[in-house]
Amino acid sequence: MSETATPGTTGIVVTGASGRMGQMLIRLISETRGVRLAGALERAGHDWIGQDVGAAMGGGDLGVTVSDDALEVIAHAQAVIDFTAPAASVEFADLAAQARTVHVIGTTGFAPQDLSRIKAAARHAAIVRAGNMSMGVNLLTQLTRQVAAALDEDFDIEIVEAHHNQKVDAPSGTALMLGEAAAEGRGLSLDAASDRGRDGITGKRKRGDIGFTAIRGGDIVGEHDVLFAGAGERVTLRHVATDRAVFARGALKAALWGQGRPPGEYDMLDVLGMRGASA
Repeated sequence: MSETATPGTTGIVVTGASGRMGQMLIRLISETRGVRLAGALERAGHDWIGQDVGAAMGGGDLGVTVSDDALEVIAHAQAVIDFTAPAASVEFADLAAQARTVHVIGTTGFAPQDLSRIKAAARHAAIVRAGNMSMGVNLLTQLTRQVAAALDEDFDIEIVEAHHNQKVDAPSGTALMLGEAAAEGRGLSLDAASDRGRDGITGKRKRGDIGFTAIRGGDIVGEHDVLFAGAGERVTLRHVATDRAVFARGALKAALWGQGRPPGEYDMLDVLGMRGASA
């Protein structure tokens, strides 16, 4: 089992320490009682390697040196919080599984083979993976499932998401979560019903499809609308995030919730006690 330097605290490793989410998580952990920053990871060759992470962030020393040795750092922690990229996240999943360390994954854009590796790692450690870690979005997911079940295919479903201009994947992980919820509500497979590419003469919309529209611009943190459009009426469910701190707080909650959990794949509905709330 992972080691703990201070009794009664949960040691947490933050991957991608120099990123926006990484820095926000580090600040949150340093300000939260009962947890400690056990490590800060960056890719090999990064300018921050070897520096105290607090100093690298422009503040005072935090007593944690930024490292690229993920195996060593994760081995001495109780949780890893990871908002990086799919290729890195699957490697961290393998290492967290070896260390029996809780792995919280906020990364999106995974390919099927990546998800297979994460599933394999979850046989050895608890993994909490979610396209979005805010309470509001997870409530929106439940509502989407319920409304999709209540309204038949006379209502077209369109998921519209907006993010900052640095986001590299589309649709967003949250949009896909919402799409899965809508498909489940309708008793459909999202793979079969998803409509993502519209350009040129596309023909009329296919009945029952779930459409996706992605907007990228400026510093938009995250906006998601689920539109149910029928003849003569529309129902719109909406969530707007104005501060990334909601995601950081959710991830930290997940890391603490995972302590002592058996190996397996979990999501934020489990963490928030909302699993089955729509049944």
